[in-house]
Amino acid sequence: MSTFHSIEWTGDALRLLDQRELPQRVIYREYRDAGAVAEAIRAMVTRGAPAIGASAAFGLALTAVNSGASSAEALRQELAQAADTLRQSRPTAVNLFWAIERVLRRAAGADSVAEMRQAVLAEAQAIAAEDVQTNRQIGFNALPLIPNPAQIMHHCNTGSLATVDYGTALGIIRIAHEQGRRVHAWLDETRPRLQGARLSAWELQQLEIPHTVIVDGASGHVMRTVGIDLCVVGADRVAANGDTANKIGTYNLALVAQAHDVPFYVAAPTSTVDLSVATGNDIPIESRPAQEVTHVGGTPVTPPGTPVANPAFDVTPARLITAIITEAGIAYPPFTESLAALVQPAA
Repeated sequence: MSTFHSIEWTGDALRLLDQRELPQRVIYREYRDAGAVAEAIRAMVTRGAPAIGASAAFGLALTAVNSGASSAEALRQELAQAADTLRQSRPTAVNLFWAIERVLRRAAGADSVAEMRQAVLAEAQAIAAEDVQTNRQIGFNALPLIPNPAQIMHHCNTGSLATVDYGTALGIIRIAHEQGRRVHAWLDETRPRLQGARLSAWELQQLEIPHTVIVDGASGHVMRTVGIDLCVVGADRVAANGDTANKIGTYNLALVAQAHDVPFYVAAPTSTVDLSVATGNDIPIESRPAQEVTHVGGTPVTPPGTPVANPAFDVTPARLITAIITEAGIAYPPFTESLAALVQPAA
C-alpha cells in the first residue's frame, strides 16, 4: 500500500487528498455530503476514473448515513437526487456512472432505512477495496509484456492518486519495480494541468522509482534517441471496439508510438470498458475552463481575450492500440471480440 491515500472513509466523512495542491503541499480535505463530493470531482480535487467512481460511491454513502428519512422510499428518493448531482460532475469517465448505478442497485434491495444505510456504505467500501485488488492484478497481468530492463513512456497520472491505490498504467510500472524489474519511466508533463509533471513525478519520487519528466512534444525525440520499449496509458472510457478516451494528448502519443514501432498499451479495469458505446465517436468529451490553458499557476501566459479550446480528453482509435490490459486478462485485436469476452464474465 502507498504511504499516502487519495481516498479515505473516516466513518462520517470522505477524506480526499487535494491533488490541486501537489507537489508543493500535501493537504487532505473532508467532505460530508454528496453535493460537496460532486464539486470536489468537478474541481479535480480528486481525479482519475477509478478514484472518481469510488468518490461518487462514498458521496452516496454520505447521503445515506446523514439522512433523516423516516422510510426506505424517502431515502431512495434522496439517493436518486444525490446520484443526479454526482452524475453531472464529469461526463467522460464511465466509472462515475458505473459506481453510482452499482450503489443504487444495492440500495434497491433494502427494505428499511437502517438496512439501506448499511447496504450503501458496504457497497461503497466494497468498490474501494476491489479497486485496490483490481489494480494489483492489472499490474501482474502486464508483467509478461515488460522487458528487463525497460524504458516506459507514460501520459498523465494513473497511479495511486488516480485510484484508491496502486493505479492502472502507473501501477504496472510500480508492480514491475516491486518485482525487481529495472524500469525507467518517461513522464509526459501532460498539459494543461500538468498531471504528469506534478502528480506522476511526485508518486514515483515517493516510491523511489527512476523517472524523467519530459514536455509532451518531446515524446518522438525521446523514442528516437533513447529507445522506448513500450508506452502505457490509462483510460477514462473504452468503447466496445477498443477506441479509448483518455487525457488529452494520448492520441498524439499513440501516433508517435506507431511511427516508431513502439507497443502502445492501455491499462484499465473492466469497469472502464463501456460495451454500450460502439465506438469512440459516441464518447462525450468534457470541455474544461479556458483559464487552465491561459494561465499556469495563476500566471497568465496568453494575451487577454485569447480564444481557447480546452478538451479534457481525446479518443485514441483502436487501430493504434497494441493491447488493453485489464484485471480479467489482456485483450488483443479484434477488440470487439476480446473485450466482450473479458468484460461480460466480470459483469
